[in-house]
Amino acid sequence: MTPDDFLEYVDQRYDDVVLHDAWGERGLFYNPGERLPRGTYFVTVKDSDSENDHASHLYRDDCWRVNLGISEATYRRLFGPRPEHPPTGGVVETGHDFTVIDKLTPHPVYGWAGWVSVLSPSQATIETVLSPLLDEAYDRAGVQYGKRVASNDQNATA
Repeated sequence: MTPDDFLEYVDQRYDDVVLHDAWGERGLFYNPGERLPRGTYFVTVKDSDSENDHASHLYRDDCWRVNLGISEATYRRLFGPRPEHPPTGGVVETGHDFTVIDKLTPHPVYGWAGWVSVLSPSQATIETVLSPLLDEAYDRAGVQYGKRVASNDQNATA
């Protein structure tokens, strides 16, 4: 599977998502009717290292990373408590090897925020590991989107 294949798979599976390039990644944002400038991050794909995110060694051939945000309860069930926020350019301290292919790990930079990652996921990993987490991330993005829209609506009437 390629990053494009994965993004197409996700885009076809979920309604109301919009693809945007952002911060060196391609991301699908939950944004029904495109009411917000971008929407709410749902899932991203990163295929190259950057100054502040290089722990996965994405410079390797055919190496790319899926990233998604999950609930605190699910993160805790999978990995224990969320790690501390790393310094700029740093990596969260979880004891995980962020270079391992096809294995779910905390996100090397945003694990503190409840994000998780898989490097170059296989079809089997997508179907068995990522699929339920994608469902959760999609639902979570919908809730966050609703809060942002409601806040924008309140600010517009104030």
